[in-house]
Amino acid sequence: EERLAESGGGSVQAGGSLRLSCEASGFTFGDRDVGWFRQVPGRAREGISCTRTHDDGTTRYGEYLKGRLAIFTDDAKRSVTLQMNDLQPEDTGVYYCATGFCSSSWYAGRGFGSWGQGTQVIVSA
Repeated sequence: EERLAESGGGSVQAGGSLRLSCEASGFTFGDRDVGWFRQVPGRAREGISCTRTHDDGTTRYGEYLKGRLAIFTDDAKRSVTLQMNDLQPEDTGVYYCATGFCSSSWYAGRGFGSWGQGTQVIVSA
């Protein structure tokens, strides 16, 4: 059974960092691309990154968190890790990983059919 599991969320003070992990199971890791997204009620989904595990393994980045993040891929562990730095209150939200493909509109979640349950991030001033 295909499954994605996010972990690493929590509460931090402004300026702090978090490392979120997305672990995949039930499918061949290299057959799918993996993306990270943020969802805030009342706002459109925001694309953070899309890692082309199906292609050359490179990562495309959205504008959100630009300059404050890093992506680490571990094929053996079947995981894609999102390192977030200098977090601010406006970064609060639920962060999801998903599998699919990095289309030209990946940042909106298009092309991603499998999603994890999400992990909540709360940043306090």
